[in-house]
Amino acid sequence: MATAGSAGARHVLLTGPPGIGKTTLTRQACEALQSDGVRVHGFYTEEVRTGGKRLGFDIVTLGGQRGPLARVSNQSGAPSRRHEYRVGQYLVNLPSFEGLALPVLRFKPPSGTKCVYIIDEIGKMEMFSQHFIQAVRMVLDSPGSTVLATIPVPKGRPLPLVEDIKRRKDTVLFMVTKDNRDSLLPEVVAAVKAAL
Repeated sequence: MATAGSAGARHVLLTGPPGIGKTTLTRQACEALQSDGVRVHGFYTEEVRTGGKRLGFDIVTLGGQRGPLARVSNQSGAPSRRHEYRVGQYLVNLPSFEGLALPVLRFKPPSGTKCVYIIDEIGKMEMFSQHFIQAVRMVLDSPGSTVLATIPVPKGRPLPLVEDIKRRKDTVLFMVTKDNRDSLLPEVVAAVKAAL
């Protein structure tokens, strides 16, 4: 189900609770767009598990580069380092994230061509990077660019960038649920194509 935005939406947002299938839907939409010849750049996040236990998350670019986004921190009582970024039990690897995400977001397609930027996700871990925030704002405002992004369901204090994006008149927001996640793909792909 789509909400907000208008018929002239340039950007498509997917939201829903953790684990509902936003990343899976984003990857499927990306594959569908690429098979239709649409130029796509971006990244997604992937869980890292060992023996059924989640150790953290990796950032994976559509070009196949991979690096750590966050790992479960070793809470051994050791003093924390000065520039440590944490979300719950996870320690965010900001240099790794920025090293992969920023070049992708700063990619400029050839003049006169349109590009879809996949951003999975715009969440708490990513918000530690001011460079990422600036790059996302730049992509959203760039003529010829369309964004397909995932955003978290608000929990606790709202994330200013996420709230700003949701308020934009050129976005359409899809709520991903257990009931619709398996049938939403054609609607999401159609919304992205309509934005091009």
